[in-house]
Amino acid sequence: MTPALRHVTKISSLSPKEIKGVLKLALEMKARPADYWDALKRRTLLMFFEKPSLRTRVSLEAGMTSLGGHGIAYMTGDSPVGEKESYEDTGAVLSRMCDAVTARVKSREQVTGLAENSTIPIINALDDYAHPMQMLADLQTIVEHKCDGDVEGLTGKSLAFVGDCQNNVTYDLMRSGALMGLDVRIAGPTGFEWEIEPSVLEECAALTKEHGGTVTVLKTAEEAVAGADIVYADSWMSYGIKGAERDRRMKALMPFQVTPELMSKASTSASFMNCLPAVRGEEQLASVIDGPQSIVFDQAENRLHAQKALLVKLLVEGL
Repeated sequence: MTPALRHVTKISSLSPKEIKGVLKLALEMKARPADYWDALKRRTLLMFFEKPSLRTRVSLEAGMTSLGGHGIAYMTGDSPVGEKESYEDTGAVLSRMCDAVTARVKSREQVTGLAENSTIPIINALDDYAHPMQMLADLQTIVEHKCDGDVEGLTGKSLAFVGDCQNNVTYDLMRSGALMGLDVRIAGPTGFEWEIEPSVLEECAALTKEHGGTVTVLKTAEEAVAGADIVYADSWMSYGIKGAERDRRMKALMPFQVTPELMSKASTSASFMNCLPAVRGEEQLASVIDGPQSIVFDQAENRLHAQKALLVKLLVEGL
């Protein structure tokens, strides 16, 4: 029986129970990949790329191949999608040709447009509002390193994000914590361009009330990191930021750089995460990301396993 149609536009498109189901399957698939060699046999995934990504493309293409399916990477830079043809029409057309679509694009409206008339799953592979595929990989990594492989162990773990708080990763980390019972603490520069969108704060307030996690916005990196199990950083510079704008951002963000001194304020067993790509000397020092507390490459690998599990859940098993 074909599972009910589901779109994943942000991590909160999934319930805590559904997230745990995906994580359990991801752990199984990672341990016994040969058991799933034909799980998506003759299935086709179309991958929209308005923004480039090494990890997203390779993990999805390799994942589809290892599951017996096929992945098509479609670069939108020279295409009429969104201009000559609407995203709504594109979603309707692709529904007749493919089994699922991932979209790594600039805006949430594009993902919403694809999903509007689609009869196949649309999965957000990054927009300006969320990054749910990264969240599943992040949660899997935390389960492996901090919970002895038990997804129920996520409850009560603490995660500190320091840096640019007005971005997709921060927003979905906040939602993830609220959903899964984590204590999430956020700290970054103040001012309009750094402020978390009110809709995210409102959503997280509702999610924490329902599911028991906590999300706190703090003023300093030291406050956020104090005693944390996980310290998380993300890139400070989006594509193409140069010159005076880059210098201005660097000045504002430097108090939130992850250094050995900052890590020392976290739990003695704390781990460091970064969804990559990373720039040594910017959001973290090389001694942190290359040091013994770093789990960034396990985190990157888990993009493969978590995405495979999500696709199998959406297309075969059901959430």
